[in-house]
Amino acid sequence: MSESAAEAPSEGRASRSSTAPRTRDAGARRGLFARIALFWRQVVAELKKVVWPTRQELSTYVVVVLVFVVIIMAFVTLVDVGVGQLMLWIFGGAK
Repeated sequence: MSESAAEAPSEGRASRSSTAPRTRDAGARRGLFARIALFWRQVVAELKKVVWPTRQELSTYVVVVLVFVVIIMAFVTLVDVGVGQLMLWIFGGAK
């Protein structure tokens, strides 16, 4: 490795750290209400980026979720009844 190659990364780190923004100091200088206002503006800006589903897409998603939940409920019920019957068969039930 050459000497110039060995020196290059250290120069890059030095320049990067000197130009890095000091977000912690900037945040400490802002008041409570300024930070709340900044947070609220950022939330509104992010919500403007959201692509909201249409009514038809939303109803389709609701139906898909409900069908999925019913299928999972049926599966869990069958497993529960099966394990219960297996336990009764293994340990015997009080009749």
